Amino acid sequence: MGNSKDNIKVWWDGKILPFQEAKVPILNHSMQYGSGIFEGIRAYETDRGVAIFRLEDHVRRFLRSMKIYRMVSEYGEMEIINAILEIVKANNFENCYIRPFIFYFDDNIPLPVEGKKTSLYIVPLPMGKYLENASGLKCKISSWTRINSDSLPIQAKASGNYLNSLIAVMEARENGFDEAIMIDRDGYVGEGSAENLFLVEDGMLFTPSLDSSALKGITRDTIIRIAKMTDLEVQERRIHREELYTADEVFLCGTAIEIAGVINVDGRMVGNGKEGVITRRLRERYGEVVRGKFAVDPGWLNFV
Repeated sequence: MGNSKDNIKVWWDGKILPFQEAKVPILNHSMQYGSGIFEGIRAYETDRGVAIFRLEDHVRRFLRSMKIYRMVSEYGEMEIINAILEIVKANNFENCYIRPFIFYFDDNIPLPVEGKKTSLYIVPLPMGKYLENASGLKCKISSWTRINSDSLPIQAKASGNYLNSLIAVMEARENGFDEAIMIDRDGYVGEGSAENLFLVEDGMLFTPSLDSSALKGITRDTIIRIAKMTDLEVQERRIHREELYTADEVFLCGTAIEIAGVINVDGRMVGNGKEGVITRRLRERYGEVVRGKFAVDPGWLNFV
């Protein structure tokens, strides 16, 4: 993802603006308290033009996250979908990452949000590969416990939730690893810092069930459905941390990173220390699905 945003156009409350003109007060409530809701969506170049992958599913999750936090927007599902299509088209990007974000446009200190106006912006950013090392990640089991629904609603993509992820990945990087893997309060594997997790054992695919404080990821669901179409058995269940040490393969997945192979967990080599055959096969098939070369669900691609 590049750093220059000088030529990017953003959609903000019904208007298209240059990126540099989209500014909020420094005492913005959502910046102070993490009270924003976001989504991460990808668009890809296909043989039929640029298509946004699983747009409706992402927007519906965006709206569910808002509902959990009692955030109210003047924009409904179809208005947000059309705004995303409009801003991607306006930027003329072939491959991009799209960030819708709803926040409280308010510059007062008090924490309560009654009477505060919400504002919605949508920013597309050009993106090809998110990770250069997508087949050889080294991960550390974090000493920080994954949040659970007793403390924060884990199925909402809220800004404040990701402080938990941030501190975990900082710890991993400081110790020479690429990424963190988080354990839930019961001692079971939850997910990466911002990615769902899968492991392969004896030709079967396993992923933490949602009672392990894992996000109900859209990429996670995509992989489960691809696997079942290719006669690969999938089980959603609780996973013990030591299973990561003895697995044949481990990989992380998410909208931005797509599928990234893990070759080391806590200094222990996963499998033979190289990206596994099933991981590679799923990543290749996933690339075909998002680019319209292999159909799982005809409604997954929205052409710009």
